[in-house]
Amino acid sequence: MEIRALGGSGLRVPAVGMGTWRTFNVRGEAAEENARHIVDEALANGADFVDSSPMYGEAERVLGAAIGGRRAHFLVATKVWTPSAEEGRRQAEQALVYFGGHIDLYQIHNLVLWREHLALLERLRSEGAVTAIGATHYSAGAFDELAEVMRTGRFSAIQIPYNPIQREVEREILPLAAELNLGVVIMRPFAEGGLIERTPPPRALEPLRPFGVTTWAQALLKWGLSDRRCQVVIPATSRPERMAENAAAGSPPWFGPEERALVSRLAGAE
Repeated sequence: MEIRALGGSGLRVPAVGMGTWRTFNVRGEAAEENARHIVDEALANGADFVDSSPMYGEAERVLGAAIGGRRAHFLVATKVWTPSAEEGRRQAEQALVYFGGHIDLYQIHNLVLWREHLALLERLRSEGAVTAIGATHYSAGAFDELAEVMRTGRFSAIQIPYNPIQREVEREILPLAAELNLGVVIMRPFAEGGLIERTPPPRALEPLRPFGVTTWAQALLKWGLSDRRCQVVIPATSRPERMAENAAAGSPPWFGPEERALVSRLAGAE
């Protein structure tokens, strides 16, 4: 996947990436070694888009260390998250140290102090330290402000929650992203684990086998990527063996309306 797919070119490259919320907020040799194994599996299976944030505790540091000398093989997305412009500069300086002096997609987390942080990120982009700038929010209550941010013409991508039981972005945000040709990163594809707890019996997934789906997690990931307005989905995992399973959902064929409706029904949304 190329970062230009996340804003500006119209190129569609759906892919499963990897989030680091909770799972990479770890300390200690064993836990950090496990993080390295997850990154190994992500790279081996083509899940080269990785997402982090200073909001996630140790995650940026642990992810940077796990990537190590393989930085050129990953698209790194991270975020600035603070109500202080000065602290935002410190966060950016530290993130650039963690990630080899370059961030592929630098996002303003939850729109906190977005005007001030945007000026910082635009400067870093002009200096070549950042490729693309994005904005994120998890709450439907902030989507009016997110739409305002999108209309400024100064952003290349957004990151939003999207899954069969959280579809508020379908009202305005996804149509606007398509109109403005913005990249879309899907967070919370499993509704923070709530949908995984509702795993249907294997026989219910049989109609999805022709689409390469053998697990409920794959069904949920492919559900999001089958919306042609979305480019990448970033599930987190603490188990290296799950990385290959997740990544397999990033390959065609894609669901049509019937398959997406089936997944929604299985999720209890219809």
